[in-house]
Amino acid sequence: MTSQDTIDFVEWPLNEEGYPYRKAARIVVFNPAGEIFLILGHDIDEPSQTWWFTPGGGIEAEESPADAAVRELREETGLVVDKKRLIGPVLMRYSTFHFAAKTRKQDEEFFVIHIDESEAELINSGHNREWTTLEHHLLDDQTWWNLDSLRAIQDTGQWVFPRDLPEFAREWQGTWDGVCRTIVEE
Repeated sequence: MTSQDTIDFVEWPLNEEGYPYRKAARIVVFNPAGEIFLILGHDIDEPSQTWWFTPGGGIEAEESPADAAVRELREETGLVVDKKRLIGPVLMRYSTFHFAAKTRKQDEEFFVIHIDESEAELINSGHNREWTTLEHHLLDDQTWWNLDSLRAIQDTGQWVFPRDLPEFAREWQGTWDGVCRTIVEE
């Protein structure tokens, strides 16, 4: 068994359909300018396949989705926040990832947080991130996106997940309506 097989077994056990599967939590982070923070990653077996996505990751045993979202935000950006600041969940996404080597399924709960300028500067600095070795290999960039520019790069063929993130984010920029949307992306 390789180390990747061990990671798969622990973090991505097989579901009833035989796919590696996990539950995850994600955060849409807004800075004071109304931009959202996204990470650019690529397929380890097909590096030309890239996509932008929100901070987040798998929910660990005995961890709530909100706890996982806060932990993942700290690990991926270095920013430590209290889970009481989270808004949501605002979105439930049932997703199928078609990677070059393996298809995976993930159910994701999305939360929103609005941060101040000093917190945005901490994220920009890259200090205190706790990336794993795998993340160092798979994550290529991190940046703030205004929603019009994000939609424009999607129109050129660049992948952004969830697919309708710019539209959802417009709803979450101000006061959230209290409705958790549900989407399926295959």
